[in-house]
Amino acid sequence: MSRTSFFSDMLQTIADRGRRFLSLGPAREGEADAVDTMEGLCETLLSSRGEASGMALAKNILDRWQSFDPQQRRDFVIVLLARFGPDTERLEQAIENYRAEPNPKALLELSVAAEPRRQELIRRLNLAPNGIATLVRMREDLLKFKADNPDLAAVDADFAHLFGSWFNRGFLVLRPINWSTPANILEKIIRYEAVHHIGGWDELRLRLAPEDRRCFAFFHPQLVDDPLIFVEVALTREMPSNIADLLTEDRAPIRAADATSAVFYSISNCQEGLKGISFGNFLIKQVVEDLRREFPRLDTFATLSPVPGFAEWLLRERRAEISDALSAADRSKLAALDDPGWADQPQLLASIKPVMTAAAAWYFLKARNRNGKVVDPVARFHLGNGARLERINFLADRSGRAMRQAHGLMVNYLYKLDDIETNHETFATRGQVVAAPAIRRLVPADKGPRSLVPVPGVLPPDVQSSDAARKKGSKEFTS
Repeated sequence: MSRTSFFSDMLQTIADRGRRFLSLGPAREGEADAVDTMEGLCETLLSSRGEASGMALAKNILDRWQSFDPQQRRDFVIVLLARFGPDTERLEQAIENYRAEPNPKALLELSVAAEPRRQELIRRLNLAPNGIATLVRMREDLLKFKADNPDLAAVDADFAHLFGSWFNRGFLVLRPINWSTPANILEKIIRYEAVHHIGGWDELRLRLAPEDRRCFAFFHPQLVDDPLIFVEVALTREMPSNIADLLTEDRAPIRAADATSAVFYSISNCQEGLKGISFGNFLIKQVVEDLRREFPRLDTFATLSPVPGFAEWLLRERRAEISDALSAADRSKLAALDDPGWADQPQLLASIKPVMTAAAAWYFLKARNRNGKVVDPVARFHLGNGARLERINFLADRSGRAMRQAHGLMVNYLYKLDDIETNHETFATRGQVVAAPAIRRLVPADKGPRSLVPVPGVLPPDVQSSDAARKKGSKEFTS
C-alpha cells in the first residue's frame, strides 16, 4: 500500500469515527433549508477544536455540497461571500489600533483581521478525505457563477490564494506517461487532451508507444490518479512545420537516440478548477532538463503551437473601417477565406499565403488587447516563459478546429536555453515580442500596436473558441 493510500484511509477512518460521535447524517433529498443547514455546519466547523469531529464535519459539508443541484451550489457560494468575510468589528478595531500606533504587532493583527473567515473554512474543508479534489470541483462551479456575479471574485480570490500554496511546484510530482501507465490515467489523457483530439486507444498508442514519443504529466500527492497538466513531446531530426508530420499514422518513427530536436506539440491543463494556477512554465523547464539528461544530443527545444484567436482577429481587421494591419488590396485577397473550399484551391493559396503570413506577423508583434497585452493567449504563455517566436507555418493544421480558429495557421516557438532569461525579461518588462528576423521583416517598423475595436457578433481574440475543449473541462494552454 502506498503512503498516500495509507494516509487517505487513515483520514477516512478518523472522519467516520467523528461522524458517529456527532451523529451527522447526509443531506436529505429535497431538504428545504439545505443551504441554511450548510451555513450552520460551516460555522460549527470554524468553531470546532476536535480533530476527529472537525474532519467529520468537513466531510459532511463536502458530501452535502456534492449532492446539491446547481442552484443550491450557487446559493452556497453566495453564502460564502456574504456570511464568511472578515470579522468587521475586529477589522475596524485593528485599523484604529494601527492608525494610533503603527507598530509590527498592530500590523500583524490588522493582517489577521483582514483575512476572510472563508479562507480558514476552506483550509478546514481540505482536511476531509479527498477534500482537495472536491474543493477543486467547487471552484470549477464558482468560476461559472462568477461570470454572472462579479462580486464572487472575492470568493474566487480566496480559493486561488490557497490553491497557489497547495499546488506549489514543490508539492508536484513529474511522472512519465507511457503505454504501461494504468488505464484509468490513460483514459483521462484521452479525455483531457485539449489541443489535438485523441479519437481513442489506437490514436493514443500512436502518441505514447513509439520510441520517438514522450509524454509527461504533473500530479499532486492528493490527486494521485488525476493529472494536473501534461505535455506531449515528439523527438525529431528537425523542427516540424505542420502537425501531420507528427501525428499521421503512416509516419516512419526514428530512433530516439538519433533525435536532435524535442518538439512540444500539445500541452493540456486538465483541471478547470485550477484555472489561473500556473503549471506550464514549470512543466516545460522540468521536461527539458529530463530530456537533456536522457538524450545529450538534443540541441533544439521548440513547439508546434496553434494560434487559437487568429481567425477571429483577422475577421475583425477585415471588417474594421480602418485597419493598420491590412491594406485594401490585402482585404480583397483575403475575401477568398469566405469560400469554404479555399484551402483546396492552389491559385487561391498562392494569393492568400503571403498576405496571411504578413497579417499573422502583425498579429503577434503589434496587436494588443485592451490591457495592452499580446492578443494571443498561447503567445503570452510561451513568450512569458522566454521563448522566441521562430516561424509562422501556413496551413499547418487542417483539422476542423484549427481551420475555424486560425485558418490552419501554426507557429514554432523556440526555447534557446542561453537566451530564455533575456527573452523573458524583454517580454515581461517592455512587452516586446522576441521574434526571428524573418518574422520581423514582415511588419514595417513604423507601425505600432493599437487597441482592437470589437465587431458585433465576433468574440474577443483572446477567448478560447473551442466548444470541444470546454466540454472536456480542459483549457488549452499552449501548443
